[in-house]
Amino acid sequence: MTGPRRPESVLVVVYTDGLDVLLLKRIEPFSFWQSVTGSLDPGESAADTALRELREETGLAGEGHLTDTGLSRVFTIDPRWLHKYPPGITENREYEWHYRLPGCIDITADPDEHSAWGWFPIEEAINRVWSWTNREALEQLRDLHA
Repeated sequence: MTGPRRPESVLVVVYTDGLDVLLLKRIEPFSFWQSVTGSLDPGESAADTALRELREETGLAGEGHLTDTGLSRVFTIDPRWLHKYPPGITENREYEWHYRLPGCIDITADPDEHSAWGWFPIEEAINRVWSWTNREALEQLRDLHA
């Protein structure tokens, strides 16, 4: 994508029937753990973005079941990313998606974006993720399956 980022994105929580969660360790602008994320391109739907980001960041493309949770959260854009958005934009709307797999499988992480990946029990995943939106999505997933 060229030009400023659209202030809308997806968060795709990849998890198993046993509530193990896939996390990716981001490289820039600093090192942190997260679920699959990505901004919507111009003219792209949240569903298309979720599928595209899942493929780009993990290589997954049909092994599991993708679901729109119908949830979204608005967050203040971290100052380290503000330069990627149009002037004056300070908030982003993030749409939550789930990708459920029967069990843990190997993925192919994008080495330009991520330095590591792993499957973690949901409590450990909650404690590892950097963003509050990711943490809240994982807590709600845990509570839904309690």
